[in-house]
Amino acid sequence: MSVDTAAIETTNQEFYTAIESGDLDKMTEIWAEDTADDQVSCVHPGWALLTGRSEVLRSWALIMANTTYIQFVLTDVNTTVLGDVAVLTCVENILTAGDEGEASFAAGKVVASNVYLRTPQGWRLWMHHGSPVLQGDDDEEEDGELEP
Repeated sequence: MSVDTAAIETTNQEFYTAIESGDLDKMTEIWAEDTADDQVSCVHPGWALLTGRSEVLRSWALIMANTTYIQFVLTDVNTTVLGDVAVLTCVENILTAGDEGEASFAAGKVVASNVYLRTPQGWRLWMHHGSPVLQGDDDEEEDGELEP
């Protein structure tokens, strides 16, 4: 594993740890600054595109304020470094507090793409895109056949 890959994967883990612990200060540190030409962006599962650092950080503050418990187990992590840009894809296996109160939990999967930029402060998150993995009672994808 290259030094860059290790640094990116460490920053990526810090991103998910910040969500789990509701640490908005750490989340703010992880996200890149907007530039004159481009702005950071984020797509939460089921949400519209959010553009601009203040809008993205506001969304995380809202999520953190309204999430009593969340835990991420990342699988299928794949990191590609292309100069000063890196793309990390992973599966977020998520456990959250359920609708029935503290005694219930809900689980789900999200496929995420996280784009990082090399900055003078280190690798910073430029774009996060999460897409939910729909899970039914039958896992048709297990045998490679999807019903229309």
